Amino acid sequence: MTGPVTPQSPGAGVPAIEIDELHKHFGALEVLKGIDFVVDPREVVCVIGPSGSGKSTLLRCVNKLEEPTSGRILIEGDDITDPDCDVDAVRRRIGMVFQSFNLFPHLDVMGNLTIAQRRVLRRSKADAIATATAMLERVGLVDKAREFPARLSGGQQQRVAIARALCMSPDMMLFDEVTSALDPELVGEVLAVMRSLAEEGMTMMVVTHEMGFARRVADRVVFMDDGVVVEEGPPAEVLGDPRHERTRRFLSQVAERDLGDPPP
Repeated sequence: MTGPVTPQSPGAGVPAIEIDELHKHFGALEVLKGIDFVVDPREVVCVIGPSGSGKSTLLRCVNKLEEPTSGRILIEGDDITDPDCDVDAVRRRIGMVFQSFNLFPHLDVMGNLTIAQRRVLRRSKADAIATATAMLERVGLVDKAREFPARLSGGQQQRVAIARALCMSPDMMLFDEVTSALDPELVGEVLAVMRSLAEEGMTMMVVTHEMGFARRVADRVVFMDDGVVVEEGPPAEVLGDPRHERTRRFLSQVAERDLGDPPP
């Protein structure tokens, strides 16, 4: 009997994420209708589109939080749709941040950042605390280490969630509309952290409604509608001079302020 596939270290030229003819059904409803695209190492890809277009389902399939109906998803060359793949081992290379912060309310910030390090990565308490402190410094919240989530603003909680994901030393980060639940004045502080990650070379796949962020930070923008990729390309092309009428119609409905630069 074949044992679990051991994840391989990516070789030169291996995509960070490769999606091949991906379909996803929920009962009779087909949400993803044959998605194909690649995210290269150190690339930032922003996925945009109307609600219900399949963006979040696509992202959840990449981390196999949703089981694809058919097609393949390769993470640094490892096929996570292969039944013999050790999906948990592959997931350790992927950090994911959701709309909701999903922090443990009974743990302080340091507890939230160290629990998975110790239980999943088997790091010592000292090493876990050192890593957590470094990541809190990275997101500008080292002074909040002993606060509980209920005492933090929404923007601070989301930055803690990003720091928690970074504590696991991921090769790539997935962001699922992480600013959509925030008050407008808190959006900028979260986007600033994401922008710094992009500048440091983190591979990122970002589902977002923040067009300014996509235009300024993305290497490539993917526009989805009705479960398919309508068009993709550099932000200047997709956001500035879209080829497809459906893309133009979507962008025309985006508020003027969202097409500007993200808040400082």
